[in-house]
Amino acid sequence: MSGHHRQGITSSTLTDLVDRARRLIVPGERRLLGIAGPPGVGKSTLAAALCGELGADAVRVPLDGFHLANEVLADLGLTSRKGAPETFDASGFRALLIRLRAQDEPIVYAPEFHREIEQAVSGALPIPRDAPLIVVEGNYLLLNSGPWQGIRDLLDDVWYLTLADDTRLDRLIHRHQLHGRSAVDAKAWTFGNDERNAAVVEASAIRADLVVSLSPNASGEASSGNPEES
Repeated sequence: MSGHHRQGITSSTLTDLVDRARRLIVPGERRLLGIAGPPGVGKSTLAAALCGELGADAVRVPLDGFHLANEVLADLGLTSRKGAPETFDASGFRALLIRLRAQDEPIVYAPEFHREIEQAVSGALPIPRDAPLIVVEGNYLLLNSGPWQGIRDLLDDVWYLTLADDTRLDRLIHRHQLHGRSAVDAKAWTFGNDERNAAVVEASAIRADLVVSLSPNASGEASSGNPEES
């Protein structure tokens, strides 16, 4: 695992990042690659693209699968803060990473967050023991307080994604509207809750191995405008 030395912001294409991820793969071993960054920056899209390029060698595991259920958030009075660090089962996420590093089970099942129902679904992502690279993506991989402490140390390499704020915020507003919020509510949630969370995420960027601004390569495949990007 890395020494957590932050580099300057690097402009990288998808091809560059696939090459870096491929260098982590060692047959018979298990490595965990983390992709962190604020809401809307494109973590899910990059993780999916990496796994698509690397095939059976890589499996994606999203932190979003550890969102607390809406009913639990309501009981805790946290509905208005959904997406904040305290609205995740961070200890459960850490336990999953420990199981994945151990690589001593034939298959491990991870949960996945479904935006269409705004809930996590358990057992949705099968991770076979022989997959050498796990691509872990989420906002809070680099946090070092409370139940998040120690999570970064379970990751071999962590990339922190950056994106121009206007583009990132536009994506978030669009995403919230796609999932039922009015234009006014989508903007209010983006500039309120999402931006409070983004500030927490950005403060943790110093613990990343690579801070990257994703630039389009020749095919443009690195520059998706997909509003589902996290």
